[in-house]
Amino acid sequence: MASEELARKLQRRLDTEQGSAASAAAPTEEEVPAKCSEQPETPESERAATAGADDNNAAASSELNAKLTRRLDINDGIAAPKRSKVFNPYTEFKEFSRKQIKDMEAMFKRFDSGKDGFIDLMELKLMMEKLGAPQTHLGLKNMIKEVDEDFDGKLSYREFLLIFHKAAAGELEEESGLMALARLSEIDVSTEGVMGAKDFFEAKMKALSVGSKFELEILEEKEERKKQEQDKKERRAAFKELQSTFCS
Repeated sequence: MASEELARKLQRRLDTEQGSAASAAAPTEEEVPAKCSEQPETPESERAATAGADDNNAAASSELNAKLTRRLDINDGIAAPKRSKVFNPYTEFKEFSRKQIKDMEAMFKRFDSGKDGFIDLMELKLMMEKLGAPQTHLGLKNMIKEVDEDFDGKLSYREFLLIFHKAAAGELEEESGLMALARLSEIDVSTEGVMGAKDFFEAKMKALSVGSKFELEILEEKEERKKQEQDKKERRAAFKELQSTFCS
């Protein structure tokens, strides 16, 4: 009995202490309005504007992260760079011979140090320094801008060919960086009927008239390869004949 009575007394004390703590923690009716009055209500328009800004920032951050991730994947060889629409330089740039276009392609690949199919600002800077015509940062940006058809801030292979196309058509300023590139590249683009033409469209029509020369050049290349193979066979036969003479 004594133990049960002691237990009841302890329970009542616990209940009393818990009740006091709860009443102390709970705000009074007078305090609630006072606290609410200290925080002015935000207008609906401000809340909407804030939410819209947060959404825009989140979208921009997500897009930037996606681009950076893709660039890292490309550099690491995990992802392949996006390629522009496939084009045939021999049919699109008919004013140039196959040899000229091959020389341009070799030059493009030589300075595409990133091997991503583009020449970016730093690679163009190195190219112009190697050619002996260094450009300012602004000058390099203007060079790219003049032929940058897709506005990606770098030169694709097609845009690189456009430099020589514009040079041959007389569309470049004499003192421009692109003209310096075309002149110092050791690629002769002074095709008859195109260089110095005043009217670009007239030059284009004249250039189209030389389209049949590609077929002749292809045949010449095949004949050259056949000749090389024949020479190789003859040298091999001569060597075997000489070898048999020494062995006998």
